[in-house]
Amino acid sequence: MPKKRGKHAEMGKETQAQCKRAKVESACSPSAMSFENPDSLFESLISPIKQEVFFREYWEQKPLLVQRNDPLLAAYYQSLFQLSDLKEMCSQGLYYGRDINICRCVNGKKKILNKEGKVNYMQLKKDFDQKKATIQFHQPQRFKEELWKIQEKLECYFGSLVGSNVYITPQGSQGLPPHYDDVEVFILQLEGEKHWRLYKPTVHLAREYNVEPEDRIGCPTHEFILKPGDLLYFPRGTIHQADTPLGISYSTHVTISTYQNNSWGDFLLDAIPGLVFETAKDDVVLRTSIPRQLLMQVDTADSTKKLSSLLRRLADHLENTRELRSSDMKKDFIMNRLPPCLGCDSDHLTPGGKLPKIDSKIRLQFRDHAIITVEPDQENSVSMMKPPWYTWSESAGETHMMGTEDDTASEEGTAQQTHGLRFPLSYLDALKQIWSSSTVNVKELNLISDEEKENLALSLWTECLIEVI
Repeated sequence: MPKKRGKHAEMGKETQAQCKRAKVESACSPSAMSFENPDSLFESLISPIKQEVFFREYWEQKPLLVQRNDPLLAAYYQSLFQLSDLKEMCSQGLYYGRDINICRCVNGKKKILNKEGKVNYMQLKKDFDQKKATIQFHQPQRFKEELWKIQEKLECYFGSLVGSNVYITPQGSQGLPPHYDDVEVFILQLEGEKHWRLYKPTVHLAREYNVEPEDRIGCPTHEFILKPGDLLYFPRGTIHQADTPLGISYSTHVTISTYQNNSWGDFLLDAIPGLVFETAKDDVVLRTSIPRQLLMQVDTADSTKKLSSLLRRLADHLENTRELRSSDMKKDFIMNRLPPCLGCDSDHLTPGGKLPKIDSKIRLQFRDHAIITVEPDQENSVSMMKPPWYTWSESAGETHMMGTEDDTASEEGTAQQTHGLRFPLSYLDALKQIWSSSTVNVKELNLISDEEKENLALSLWTECLIEVI
């Protein structure tokens, strides 16, 4: 069983020889985060590693440690969240469980030390100082605009929901036992130092969270200290544990996570029903009856050959049409993702400016937030899905990945929310034109009549999905 070291200064050449770690020293000062577009944001996040190198060598494969010695970047990271922010946040009304967890690793298990109801700052600080408890702050982007901007851009970049948690751990303490997660993880070290140990996965690209006993995980494959401005990435399934070394008053880091339930397996589970629905319209074999009493049988081995044949027919249909109807994954993503961080500038969310005419040039607003869908249960129609935050409010984004009372809404109500603007299927090519072009002339839209072209542009303009240039 690996033991924590009392003197982390000893982790020099010996540790590097034992662990084949991916360490990158910055040859030059990394630039601050770039919010010009999603690509530039991610590039600046992993700098100096290039995106193509990251996805070829690290993504879903192995950890990446980027150690930076840059005061400017360290200061920027610190601005994302600090221990000193908690006092003001507690005054705004935080609750145990929903906003904050207090925990500590005791004998290889996570011990929750939460109180009931609203968080009292003095009690929180007392638990932190005296009980050496870790403060886990859920979805801090609700209070920190810079984190909101980072997560919103990363959601555009990955096409997947992005969450975050902040962990503040006092010296000589550990908040969580060795475990693995079902998300891709990016750690940004904000304050202090954190001692990390990573282990070989027992379940590669895991689909669920799990705690692993230390007598099962073996020796660390990677061991290092994160300092302010450093970044650590590791794939889902990577077993890990971290503690704040003695002599360091406390450590603050933010964990940014993505790609939960976003695998090919999840996509197949989601897309197959629509594929069957569409294929059965044209394939009578899929409309023939299953054998009598099949649903009553315990042993269905005799039917597997037939089912295999039907699956091959589905594959042939997909290969010939090359078209998958919209999935619930797409709906879930657009309904739950973060809005752009517009601040006081909400003019883009109300119709304004010139009305689109046949001679107008138009462009799509918030391209990364609008999705075109052709749903299997909607005959001959195409939708431009409009995110719910288009009806802007000050609380937009506050419940991101937090769950709300609306989660209990009926399926019918949810479906109604997510349809967006519906058009005849003949409008599909024109909508694709608008979505894929930086600008497009209304008269050049791929529709038969000028009236249709103008009506489409006007409908999108009324819903603030396009603007006239």
